[in-house]
Amino acid sequence: MTGILSELPVFLVFAAVLVTGVAGFVKGTVGFAMPMVMISGLSTFLPADVALAALIVPTLTTNFLQALRHGVKAVVASVVQYRVFLLVGLVTLLASAQLYNLLPPKVLFACIGVPIVLFSIYQLAGKSFSIPPERRKRAEVIAAGFAGLSGGISGVWGPPTVAFLTAVGTEKSDQMRLQGIIYGLGAVALFGAHVQSGVVNARTLPFSIAMVVPAFIGMWLGMRVHDRMDAAKFRKVTLIVLVIAGGNLIRKSLI
Repeated sequence: MTGILSELPVFLVFAAVLVTGVAGFVKGTVGFAMPMVMISGLSTFLPADVALAALIVPTLTTNFLQALRHGVKAVVASVVQYRVFLLVGLVTLLASAQLYNLLPPKVLFACIGVPIVLFSIYQLAGKSFSIPPERRKRAEVIAAGFAGLSGGISGVWGPPTVAFLTAVGTEKSDQMRLQGIIYGLGAVALFGAHVQSGVVNARTLPFSIAMVVPAFIGMWLGMRVHDRMDAAKFRKVTLIVLVIAGGNLIRKSLI
């Protein structure tokens, strides 16, 4: 073992594997939330920079698996349709990733926790909203910008993306694929940006690579559940877990 893997006690490595497996299961079931579950869980017993680094490679690989589930042609069509969102989100993510080292851990925890809690409670309350066609381009730019900002700082860009896709009435299978594409491209950019910022380095990269195995196992199990059972019920459970996880991050930001 090398890097952080050789420094951590065995029980903490096991805890990281467990958190990552749960995150993979959630993603396989509902199509998103892996970074949120991982950063929320891992940051309770690991330094914030190590927790962020750990999620990058599993997020990258699982998202491309999700995106390609319906074939390459479907991926190309989705990229063309949502090119504005992808471009704006990419640029914003690259720019905001450099802010990571300027933020104290308490601010970082708040930046992650507050959006998680607000988004989850809003969805659990049964609230929904729609965007009229004439305002879609403006909403797409705003949502992509916020997603990129959140993703660059914390590795979490799911909530604004899911909210936008839901608001424009994206069909279920298309939304699952689009989430894989958007998060996958964002994960590529995040990897490169945090190599430059120093979060991903020779000490943390082996740890992140090691987390790919439990992430894939969890995602495979989650996809089986998603295909056989009502995804809405699992999404509700996921949102409840995210409220708890996000609340824990907010608590840490106030201590």
